[in-house]
Amino acid sequence: MSYEALERYRKALVSNVRRLRLERRWTQARLARLLGVSQGWISDIERGRGSFTAEQLVAILAAFNADLDRLASCGQEGGARVQNALARLGASHLHARSDAIPSERVREASDAVREALAAADSPRLLTAVAPVLVENIDRVNLGQLRSQLLDLGLGQRLGWALECTLEALRRELAEGLPRDWALRYRRAEVLIKAFLSLEWPGRGAARGKDVLDGEIVSERSLEEVWADGSAQSREWGIVTRIQVDDFSQALRLARETH
Repeated sequence: MSYEALERYRKALVSNVRRLRLERRWTQARLARLLGVSQGWISDIERGRGSFTAEQLVAILAAFNADLDRLASCGQEGGARVQNALARLGASHLHARSDAIPSERVREASDAVREALAAADSPRLLTAVAPVLVENIDRVNLGQLRSQLLDLGLGQRLGWALECTLEALRRELAEGLPRDWALRYRRAEVLIKAFLSLEWPGRGAARGKDVLDGEIVSERSLEEVWADGSAQSREWGIVTRIQVDDFSQALRLARETH
């Protein structure tokens, strides 16, 4: 990680600790007592003249009931963390970014899929869930993943992503693949198909529309994208320009860079 990236995180840590201190109505003196330092030292830290030690951060996390992801958050790096996790877990065509620290929220494949679908930052990250699912299909608890996304009100995104991945797998298998890849794809196909055949809460024609694409800013553009959407998008109520071909491309690129 570059010096500039580290400096951003240092500033983010200090800023977020100060924000949490104020939210909890802690004085600088109280935080100083917790850490065993002077109030003046805390003041200097908050003015950018130093940084907390690892031991001090552990004490702060415990006192404020916070996690490191929240303290280290500094804007757009959240997408970089998800991208790095996806790249590490099977989407090898994605470039790992050096401006993100590891995240406790995206350690496992199911975490990476959940965060990618919830954030919907870009088509490239959304379609990257396909190779991640293939690589980790026997380790991903799809039922738990569905429950988590349903709790967020985003359950239909998982159904859509699984349907698109399933169709993309079938298209790639039809092209003929080396035995190793064919076995992986068939295994993923069987498990995803079986999961999609189960009863799905909220599935049906009454489902509302989930607008996935950030550039949709009017009712007209929404209707245009909806009309051009894939069968999978219409089935799951997802308004997006992303097509099954995009998932197929993600699978191919991941194979080529594996």
